[in-house]
Amino acid sequence: MAADPSIDAVSIVVGNDLHRPIAEELIRAGKHVLCEKPLAGSIADAEAMVAAERAGDVVTSVGYTYRRSPALAAIRGHVRDGELGELSLFNGRYWADYAADPRGPLSWRFNGGPGSGALGDLGAHLIDVAEHICGPISSVTGGLLSTQIPQRPVPLGPVVGHEPAPVGAELGEVGNEDTAAFTARFGSGITGSFSVSRTAFGMPNGLAVDACGVSGRASFDWHRPAEYTFDDAQPEARTRGARQVIAGPQLPYFAGGYPMQAPGNGGGNAEMFVYQCRAFLDQIAGIADPLPACATFADALHTMNVIRAVVRSAEDGGAAVEVA
Repeated sequence: MAADPSIDAVSIVVGNDLHRPIAEELIRAGKHVLCEKPLAGSIADAEAMVAAERAGDVVTSVGYTYRRSPALAAIRGHVRDGELGELSLFNGRYWADYAADPRGPLSWRFNGGPGSGALGDLGAHLIDVAEHICGPISSVTGGLLSTQIPQRPVPLGPVVGHEPAPVGAELGEVGNEDTAAFTARFGSGITGSFSVSRTAFGMPNGLAVDACGVSGRASFDWHRPAEYTFDDAQPEARTRGARQVIAGPQLPYFAGGYPMQAPGNGGGNAEMFVYQCRAFLDQIAGIADPLPACATFADALHTMNVIRAVVRSAEDGGAAVEVA
């Protein structure tokens, strides 16, 4: 691909440890790169990729897909426009159950040290969403990591995604966390609480956030992706309370992106990936009115530095750790 002059851009969707050599080779060859998250399998590899990004003359982006959710983008807009008043608290969780079955195969997702499990897989998305809404995280405290299923059966062949696969009787050790929790201090001074798990039974993809301010709040749950709730200090006390906002053309990314331009048609991962690719291509083409740009390699390195700070906090009994 690097040598083929007919290829202008490449999306990297392989295992995390393979991101660096592929990205470096493509950037040297003048190819634009859209890389899946987390950016790399280690901080050192991520820093090398950022150095390549800075040295290259191409578009380098990272796929934090939830930025393209109409509801989450709307909540970000409420915060940026001051409609919640001064922010006072952020709460986020990403609970999933893809690893709740102890018979699930010991794939590459369960290898690596602390921070490369649920925290790196799910937490990377949650941290990016939190910072997309509230601004950068400056420090973390109260880090906790735990592994509910310490051994898993070794697969008999390749494992694709989160899917089951044939396994044998041999068991292997899980090398990273199933669950993580921490609190964070944002650069603005507000506090955030976070929890992630890949062994939360009955939660197929439970990303949820709450943004609270002194005069309003907004909440979102991915299990109901076509809506969010909004509450503010309306003049009439009798009608105050959380209101359901149905995603429609009034929200970012909806108008022009759905077959039926009407509220209630919903949305999902597929649409968000389409918008992510469109934003990447907008950057490459340099069009006059592009979609908001994707995260950069440098942005993704920052996310990994937050994860590293959480791991260090957990190793030091929950101590406060500054984000590099």
